[in-house]
Amino acid sequence: MDLFEYQGKQYFARYGIPVSPGGVADTIDEAVSQAEAAGYPVVVKAQVQVGGRGKAGGIKLANDAGEVRLHAGNILGMDIKGHVVKRLWVEHASDIAEEYYASFTLDRSAKQHLLMMSARGGVDIEQVAAEEPEAIVRLHVDPVDGLSAETARQACEQANLNPVAISGATDMLLKLYECYVKGDCDLAEINPLILTPDGRVHALDAKVSLDGNAEFRHPEWEEYKATEELDEREQLARSKGLQYIGLEGDVGIIANGAGLAMSTLDVVNQVGGRAANFLDIGGGASADVMAAALEVINFDKSVKAILINIFGGITKGTEVANGIVEALGRVEVKSPIVIRLDGTLADEGRAIIQPHLSDRLQFQPTMLDAARKAVALANA
Repeated sequence: MDLFEYQGKQYFARYGIPVSPGGVADTIDEAVSQAEAAGYPVVVKAQVQVGGRGKAGGIKLANDAGEVRLHAGNILGMDIKGHVVKRLWVEHASDIAEEYYASFTLDRSAKQHLLMMSARGGVDIEQVAAEEPEAIVRLHVDPVDGLSAETARQACEQANLNPVAISGATDMLLKLYECYVKGDCDLAEINPLILTPDGRVHALDAKVSLDGNAEFRHPEWEEYKATEELDEREQLARSKGLQYIGLEGDVGIIANGAGLAMSTLDVVNQVGGRAANFLDIGGGASADVMAAALEVINFDKSVKAILINIFGGITKGTEVANGIVEALGRVEVKSPIVIRLDGTLADEGRAIIQPHLSDRLQFQPTMLDAARKAVALANA
């Protein structure tokens, strides 16, 4: 679950991370009230979950109430890369001496947390990573040992931060790590992390993604769901209880298990295709679940082929097969389907589907073969 900037800053504040005083506004009058509470000058910021707000005119400096009214009126309702601005964050403007970058996320391949630190903050970090990879310090943190002050300081020094900022940035990293771990984040990022002219280190922005698997530990997350931005596909999937993330490709993915679903996305990419979604049906492949999954995939007009990748463990291949056959009788699927079915009772499951096979419904023996065929059908 991705948080808006203002929610991320509120989350940071729980862990002692210094953020700018400010408040949320849904109207022009509320923006003026928040500006007066924060103290001029202020920054009026569009709250959308997409980058490039500043370039689009969604971040403006205001020195008085008149300027707040002008900027708030222009920003509310603005379309930024398909996201309509419905809410503002108005905060006290900060004097900036230098801008840095800091984040924690999970490096799945290393099975460790990953700390990233750079003196090149305030810009597109992906561009920095591509053009100047040496400008980003990457240090792994063992989840068992945690982050030590020595490692945090090492990251700041290796990133060549201003010596004046080292102590404050070290403390910031320790607090950000606590937020990342105890707050059950998939990503906790500050860009920019600023050094003020008087030597303070301060979080000027916040990007936080929460790990949905930890939701049971955080009843307070329920408030975030009410403001979560979902496209129509994701809204439909959520209404049907499916784990779904919309992407921008043309190969629809249905798999059982998050790991298998992610692997399927990777394989589709490796053979030259692009996945239209991540969809994990979990351990259940009943007719109801499969029909719901196909309905969601079918709703996406960009999908040109569907790849169903099932490995039966506890889930039996016969249950999957019966679910697929019955679901196809309920949903008029617009795209050809490629199925890879393996694992428990897979042979029996394939036998159930066999009479229904055609040019638009076919088996492939391996995940790689299935991905290649689905991509070929999408490109046909």
